[in-house]
Amino acid sequence: MNRENEEKLIRKAFKAKTWNEIKTHDSWSVFKIMAEFVEGFEKLSKIGPCVAIFGSARTKPTHKYYRLTEEIAYLLTKKGFGIITGGGPGIMEAGNKGAHFAGGKSVGINIELPFEQNHNSFIDPDKYIEFDYFFVRKVMFMRYSQGYIVLPGGFGTMDELFEAITLVQTQKLIKFPIVLVGKKYWAGLILWIKEQMLEEKNINADDLEIFTLVDTAEEAVKIIEDFYNKYALKPNF
Repeated sequence: MNRENEEKLIRKAFKAKTWNEIKTHDSWSVFKIMAEFVEGFEKLSKIGPCVAIFGSARTKPTHKYYRLTEEIAYLLTKKGFGIITGGGPGIMEAGNKGAHFAGGKSVGINIELPFEQNHNSFIDPDKYIEFDYFFVRKVMFMRYSQGYIVLPGGFGTMDELFEAITLVQTQKLIKFPIVLVGKKYWAGLILWIKEQMLEEKNINADDLEIFTLVDTAEEAVKIIEDFYNKYALKPNF
């Protein structure tokens, strides 16, 4: 976005509005938010146990993490899990692709963005939902996933990762497995968490056990499988 357009949007956001304009806008927003929740609940509640795969939309099909994601999704699908992704390109596409070619459930919950987020072609047509609100989309991820596989990504991936960690930490979410794939990629972040968050006592040492680091598809899938060999499936929240 160029500076001129950015300035226009900022000025528009701060433009004085009448009380009637505020009420009308907020009322219609409530109805739109409700509609997105209803559609998400109706479609996703019928799918069954799924694992969410998070990661960058910018990862190319030739990248090792794209191929690794395909393998993880394929193996999980063969174990009976559906795959939920953000529905876009990159890691999300790889997750849906692996599920598709394994003959399993391939779910995409896409977000309307001004760039880079066209939905991929490996999503089951009846399991595709498009959202306008990020927070509604995140509720769907957290509510209807029974495990989280996190590949390297950017700010959006971090947002999804820490949402899952926070919900487990605060016991708002069952302690489903959260698996970070790519030890080298995540090493700096984990070190910072230990040396800064933990050192400042902003988290407890036990909180570091909420997630697990792995490097291979087999390791990632084993963590999910071992969890469900130990515990019966339960609904989120």
